[in-house]
Amino acid sequence: MTRLSHYLLPTEKQAPADAEAISHKLMVRAGLIRQMGAGMWTWLPAGWRVHQRVVAIVRQEMDAIGAQEMLMPVLQPAEVWRKTGRLDIDELFKLTDRKGSELVLAMTHEEAVTFHIAQTVRSYRDLPQIVYHFQVKERDEPRPRAGVLRTREFVMKDSYSFDRDQAGMERNYALHVEAYDRIMERTGLRFYRVEGDVGMMGGVGAHEYMAPCAAGEDEVALGADGYAANLEVAQNSPDVERVGDTYTRAGEALTIEPAIEIGNIFKLGTRYSEPLGASYLDEAGAELPIWMASYGIGPARIVAAAVEQFADEHGISWPKALAPFAVHLVALGKPGTPEREAADRVYETLKQGGVDVLYDDRDLGPGEKFADAELLGCPLRLTVGRRSLESGEIEAQIRRGREQAAGLSLADEPAALLRAVDELWRSLP
Repeated sequence: MTRLSHYLLPTEKQAPADAEAISHKLMVRAGLIRQMGAGMWTWLPAGWRVHQRVVAIVRQEMDAIGAQEMLMPVLQPAEVWRKTGRLDIDELFKLTDRKGSELVLAMTHEEAVTFHIAQTVRSYRDLPQIVYHFQVKERDEPRPRAGVLRTREFVMKDSYSFDRDQAGMERNYALHVEAYDRIMERTGLRFYRVEGDVGMMGGVGAHEYMAPCAAGEDEVALGADGYAANLEVAQNSPDVERVGDTYTRAGEALTIEPAIEIGNIFKLGTRYSEPLGASYLDEAGAELPIWMASYGIGPARIVAAAVEQFADEHGISWPKALAPFAVHLVALGKPGTPEREAADRVYETLKQGGVDVLYDDRDLGPGEKFADAELLGCPLRLTVGRRSLESGEIEAQIRRGREQAAGLSLADEPAALLRAVDELWRSLP
């Protein structure tokens, strides 16, 4: 049921007092998310639809490179983390059960997946492997902020590749680079793939996927020749020099831009396989460590980045690949009036035709309905009211730029109306 009169979409006129990021303000105001505690957020129905749009795109591209979906637990024995030397990470939640056993709430799953690979892979014939899952992560974040951008609990897609040598790892890493590029392009975001720091993950190399926006906590250094790196990495490069507030590389000035990190990929090498005993026997019977890489992407961060990049003073303006609904249908007129009956017919036509439509059938004035439609930001708004009956046309507005489109005939047969909506949809950003 997608009638707004029965849909949980608690829109607000005012943003939370502590909200600074545009995405924090608008996602709360649009009824997409609600806060339960510091760094703890609930996704309400419309927000979860957007989140799952991202998940669907990521899943499709992971499956396309032969990755196998699985699911690993959040609650894990502390011992595997002790073996890898990561148990002392401050951001890792640690606890004990009633028997006194040490446990952790995983912030990532390198330990868990390597534990399983160590048990199941025996021979070079068992390699390569790529596995992935979508799972909740827990992080004892010292300063949760910016809505869903920096939280203590979030869903992440993390995938892992396992190979017999560095050459194999590089091949699977390249496959993921291509898949991640396609994911970012399909979401409609502006993004950069930049050289990154391995950080607490360890390993031999990394890249980060950055979405430029004012709320970004990271900074990227960009060169006219295509150079792109996390600013921290660029500062440690012998090719980059700083003069005052300006950075140069090979004599050319670099542009520094704030950005949100929405994905990261790491060449881990044998960083986890050696301490956890993940090895295989080669053709000659020699035991060798498995080479590994890991690949993370945050659906919530992609959602927030889309809000940041495309919002205007009236609200959110979703790329059509991520929108909670394709069409926001607004009925003007009270129940029982000819204009409301016409709007009901349009809704039934769209619904029966498979159009993802949200129908505002609430008993509110036009101003409130239009304000909520612009706040929620579905790509196409259709309005049926008394003017529609007089003109014979359904009013159409494209959310991006608030551009009025040519009206759609109210008298058309259902199939013709569906074709007209589809043609208009295909033209949208």
